[in-house]
Amino acid sequence: MRLLLVEDDDHVAAALSAVLARHGFAVTHARNGEEALQAVLPAAHGERPSFGVILLDLGLPDQDGYQVCGKIRKLTSTPVIMVTARSDVRSRIHGLNLGADDYVVKPYDTGELLARIHAVSRRTAAGEDGGPAGEETALRLGSVTIELPTRRVSVDGAPVPLTRKEFDLLALLAQRPGVVFRREQIISEVWRTSWEGTGRTLEVHVASLRSKLRMPALIETVRGVGYRLVVPAA
Repeated sequence: MRLLLVEDDDHVAAALSAVLARHGFAVTHARNGEEALQAVLPAAHGERPSFGVILLDLGLPDQDGYQVCGKIRKLTSTPVIMVTARSDVRSRIHGLNLGADDYVVKPYDTGELLARIHAVSRRTAAGEDGGPAGEETALRLGSVTIELPTRRVSVDGAPVPLTRKEFDLLALLAQRPGVVFRREQIISEVWRTSWEGTGRTLEVHVASLRSKLRMPALIETVRGVGYRLVVPAA
């Protein structure tokens, strides 16, 4: 898999590139936001194979990392994993709203980073096969419409852009409204892993969905168990 590493610290980039190479990744290193955008641009135009994953450090010298994430998302649908020292939920939600697929908080464990890279790449491959399985092509829950084949979501007819995992999470809950899904089940079906560290990622994605859909009560937290989707009034 080709991976774009956006990291301004050459020492960090060299060490991480060596680890990634040992795990079979072909790494392209970009030192700032402009180099990252230039690396993505040829792939977006089909001039060379696209990257499988983009690893984006938010602390860049020339541009705000969030802005770079937004620009990358306009050029390509390649999964983006943010690397940030900001651990607050609001910062993570902001990144997800801009189109990032996941995040890793510094300092991170290399095993965690590799697990997240493989997870987003698996979800991308699954999404190319048509998204969540089911007989219905669209789910209508009050003012919310979820189109499974096209992976589009709208509220009162207005489109709401979601990341891959946000869509998969919403589609999973929406297929059985009112039913409580255990956290372990959601992590297994959406992230395809049993790794406990994904639990925090689940919380952030739920918060991001509530924010994007502007429906805080749509996804109810069942303490100690998991989440369920509450059908809104039409």
